[in-house]
Amino acid sequence: MTVRTALLQGQQLLEAAGIQVPRLTAEVLLMRATGHDRSWLHAHGNDELIEVWWIHYGRYLHQRLNGEPTQYITGRQEFYGREFRVTPDVLIPRPETEHLIEAALTREPATILDIGTGSGAIAVTLALETKARVTATDISLAALRLAQQNAQRLDARAAFVACDLGAALAGGSFDLVVSNPPYIAERDHASLPPEVRNHEPAAALFGGPDGLAIYRRLIPEAARLLRPGGWLMMELGDSVAVRDMCTGWINVEIANDLAGIPRVLVAQKP
Repeated sequence: MTVRTALLQGQQLLEAAGIQVPRLTAEVLLMRATGHDRSWLHAHGNDELIEVWWIHYGRYLHQRLNGEPTQYITGRQEFYGREFRVTPDVLIPRPETEHLIEAALTREPATILDIGTGSGAIAVTLALETKARVTATDISLAALRLAQQNAQRLDARAAFVACDLGAALAGGSFDLVVSNPPYIAERDHASLPPEVRNHEPAAALFGGPDGLAIYRRLIPEAARLLRPGGWLMMELGDSVAVRDMCTGWINVEIANDLAGIPRVLVAQKP
């Protein structure tokens, strides 16, 4: 079995199963199995796969065909130009969340809090892109361990705290609070792609029956944690409903993503 034939067979299997971008997925899985990058695969298309590569590649294809996300199989996901480790303990970082980073970079905060950090993608990125002192919280110890590993591997300085929202932190301590909270309504569970609903952590996906449960707690919690004049930035599910929760805040704005979908809410504490 040559590299080229393995890629072709993998692509055909994935395509027949309705997996999106089957060629790219086959390449990523074979890269993982061989330990080589894409340029090596294309330069060595006629090379024979050694047995251990074939065994790993077959297992990875089987996992993907059974619905497991590619990112969990490879243990990696790119976010804001950097590679993060991911496991089934954390939500897979999405490109849409980079809009939250862009919004945060329009300010110059000295202190930032990332609530519900998961893999640490937001906290680590902001620690590397700004001069701010970054703190991140999560209720999941497994997520915090992974986030700390990502920070260490990428040489980012951030503090990680285990607590519900910001319960362990003193009020009035931060210039900026950012969060990508769970915002999918539980009633929409069945409509999600199988690789999402069956593999990503439910606690990071679902925000109660209407998807707004965490926002109802997060917004007043952010008001407690922020200094006067500080900013809250959150990724959105239902933009109208969340905007209506920001009573007492000023300069409330919603930024759309490239598809024109409301993606980030920005609000300032008076």
